[in-house]
Amino acid sequence: MHRPLLALLIALPFAANAAEPPRETTIPDAALETAAVLRAQALADGTAMAVIESLTTEIGPRLAGSEADARAVAWAQAKFHALGYDKVWTEPVTFPKWERRSEHAQVLGAHAQPLVVTALGGSPGGTVEAEIVRFDSVEALQAAPAGALAGKIAFVDMPMARARDGSGYGKAGAVRGKGPSEAIRKGAIGYLMRSIGTSPHRVANTGITRFDDGLAPIPSAALSLPDADQLARLLRLGPVRVRLALDCGWDGEYTSHNVIAEMTGRAAPDEVVVIGGHLDSWDLGTGAIDDAAGIGITMAAGRLIGQLPQRPKRTIRVIAFANEEQGLLGGREYARRHAADVARHAIAAESDFGAGRIYGFNTSAPAHAQAAVARIAGALAPLGIEPMPGKGSAGPDISPLAAIGGAWAWLGQDGTHYFDLHHNADDTFDKIIAGDVAQNVAAYAVFAYLAAEAEGGFGSQPKQATP
Repeated sequence: MHRPLLALLIALPFAANAAEPPRETTIPDAALETAAVLRAQALADGTAMAVIESLTTEIGPRLAGSEADARAVAWAQAKFHALGYDKVWTEPVTFPKWERRSEHAQVLGAHAQPLVVTALGGSPGGTVEAEIVRFDSVEALQAAPAGALAGKIAFVDMPMARARDGSGYGKAGAVRGKGPSEAIRKGAIGYLMRSIGTSPHRVANTGITRFDDGLAPIPSAALSLPDADQLARLLRLGPVRVRLALDCGWDGEYTSHNVIAEMTGRAAPDEVVVIGGHLDSWDLGTGAIDDAAGIGITMAAGRLIGQLPQRPKRTIRVIAFANEEQGLLGGREYARRHAADVARHAIAAESDFGAGRIYGFNTSAPAHAQAAVARIAGALAPLGIEPMPGKGSAGPDISPLAAIGGAWAWLGQDGTHYFDLHHNADDTFDKIIAGDVAQNVAAYAVFAYLAAEAEGGFGSQPKQATP
């Protein structure tokens, strides 16, 4: 036979195989029966509440890089062991350390009075006294003439809309993320903003900010919503002069750790279903909804799966991520360290939107896995959770893994009241509702178990991340 023809005939079967679509991912009926039992057990289980109470009480606020950060890492390791996880380890995450020491602000002059403020994470320290200039959006600040704020303090007074899906947060995010740099460009010597939040209480919401390269940072702080309203009223009476005094700033580097634990799978232990939350918090409250709740929910879900008479096929991996608050640093480091193993991450989900009841479910899974996704959705339905194609996204610390090809799931929590507590002093254990947490645990346990039992994948494939 002619050699080129022979080579072509040999190659044809391989070409045909390469063109074949992935086989359909399925979930056995027996797994659904076990999931129903698991769901009932989770609804009656108090592990998550005990974990949340322990973290918020014994450790309290866990600012990344603080002494409490180190205690939280040790706490997480001990808690995973106490809950019966087969394997527990840590992976280092190094980052610049920001410290808050004190913060004060006051109106000066005829209407002198104190203001409730909190320094934005990343702000430098310093004391400034100046007249404030109000803007109702970052866009309005950007439109100000060059030099218009020379020697002034910028005040951006943009309300955040309350929404179940938290969409108001994304729309208001530029006030904290871009506002300080825009103020510097206009000549401002200080920056005040209406807190990104929905609380009627006199509490200010912190959060990380960044200063663009080439700009000299200025003291930057958030006002409680009542104080922002007060400044707006005072401005209607005439010019307002404010003194802002912050003692805070960057202080070297710190190495924290992602804390990782596993319940080993029975048949494919090297393939993992990842669930988790972030271990750090801001320092004003005790980090209950953000994100001790996510830690408790996912630790408890993994424990319940591990206690089943028969483990699922794949391994359940639970991650307590380091320093999410200052830039998803634990999630980014995890994705970097595990990039070569992305295909072995069957699917991942993070609980980091408080402790409200889960109402929606979606995944990034491709067409060949949609039948399996539908079966998971069916097992979640008795919990009041609806399939919501096209909604949601990868959780914050999961997003770097998703960017390099990891499949993700979204278990959408009701965030209607989340931003009443987010990043402020009211984020404490007493706000956690046990019944809502139990529903979350049931959802995460059912999802993770069924994903771990699935025959076939959910679309994880290595890809080049978009910068």
